Amino acid sequence: MFGRLIQQWKDGRRAWAGFQAFNALPRSRRKIVFYAETAADWAYLGPTAAALEKMGRGWAAVCSDPRDPALARDNAFYVGFGMPRTALFRNIDADAFVMTLPDIETFQLKRSVNPVHYFYIFHSIASMHRVYREHAMDGYDTILCVGPHHEREIRKTEEVYGLEPKRLLKHGYSRLDTLMHDVAAFREAHPGADEVPGNPLRVLVAPTWGECSLVEHGLEGLLDALLRAGFQTTLRLHTMTKRHKPGLVPELMRRFGAAGLAIDPDINTTQALVESDIMVSEWSGSPLEYAFALLKPVIFVDTPPKVHNPAFGKLGLPCLEEEIRGLIGEIVPEGRWETLPDTVRRLVAARPEWKDRIAAVRDATVYNLGRSGEAGAEGIVRTLGELGKGG
Repeated sequence: MFGRLIQQWKDGRRAWAGFQAFNALPRSRRKIVFYAETAADWAYLGPTAAALEKMGRGWAAVCSDPRDPALARDNAFYVGFGMPRTALFRNIDADAFVMTLPDIETFQLKRSVNPVHYFYIFHSIASMHRVYREHAMDGYDTILCVGPHHEREIRKTEEVYGLEPKRLLKHGYSRLDTLMHDVAAFREAHPGADEVPGNPLRVLVAPTWGECSLVEHGLEGLLDALLRAGFQTTLRLHTMTKRHKPGLVPELMRRFGAAGLAIDPDINTTQALVESDIMVSEWSGSPLEYAFALLKPVIFVDTPPKVHNPAFGKLGLPCLEEEIRGLIGEIVPEGRWETLPDTVRRLVAARPEWKDRIAAVRDATVYNLGRSGEAGAEGIVRTLGELGKGG
């Protein structure tokens, strides 16, 4: 307890020091600012930041994760989660503030008193009107959209709620681009390794977190069925699940470790994805990334959907993640675990038939495949130029 208090005090001092160092930076070096709540945010922000550098555009970053590798750079500053961050948000003076954090203005983080232009980058391919809160995007000026579904949803939101039109950019999804790059590199280094089904078959179980998660809907029965069938089974838990249920992994390993259950320790790595034959999930964003990057089908367990906005029906629009599940995989009922092994075998055997089908859905769903970073950087620079902030 005492050690934790000491660490909090040290983090607080470091955050105030970062706040002061950022404000001491010449404004010419912080015209474009990225905010990363966790190190994982750079999977979505990083390619755009890197593309800006290639264009000769400098940027700065403020980070809340004390272990964020970006803090090794001289243009990145730690501000923590407390008062230094709140004060920085309220007083930041920049041309552009870019982040993947929804709900600014809704909670303690507010828009700046200065005329800053706010850009939002999505951290999920899924539709925004059900998995985000009702007013999650209201505080942003420009939205970098993954695909046509986001453009439709934002315009409909503006119509239903009487909001001023936002600027919308055709961006894409940088996390998918990175996965596709990693998959291509793996296949080049290991020709045919993930094209031929493993022996035993390799199943990746990737639940989301919250009430709709497999963790709350029979995860142990599902794992038991897969392991009894002799499959090489890896569990990839969401970061929030591990944070809120710290005893879950030890308990699962006590029960299934001897049967061969493996735990993927890092949700942001790609090795477990590339080396698996199939994924089992429910409403996580991972199945869309998996199917689109590897062109392999997914098994969707039909748990109750993820709903963070009970008022999503006001828009009268379908949700992408529900609309395409049957196009990129198969939906199976919750609890029917005895049928799951046969479904795994059948879908893996039919993978070649799924490849073109999934690719067609991906290409119609995501903008700028392979170049979302460049598209994001170009869109930010173009927007600032149109606003008279292009210098």
